[in-house]
Amino acid sequence: MTIDSALVDKLLAGYKKPEDIIGENGLLKQLTKAVLERALSAEMTEHLATSRTLRPAATAGTPATGPARRL
Repeated sequence: MTIDSALVDKLLAGYKKPEDIIGENGLLKQLTKAVLERALSAEMTEHLATSRTLRPAATAGTPATGPARRL
């Protein structure tokens, strides 16, 4: 996937100094944070969906205890 030049131009439109882009609260830091948050969110969604489908039934018990009994 390539990044659209027009999108980059739009993102950089209001920035005048290097600090505006690479400074403490600059564009680069904001973009990095947004990308990482989306990636982690997608990873968690995938992980939770996978763990739900692989989870054993509640009455299965464990190999050491055998089938679970209801009290």
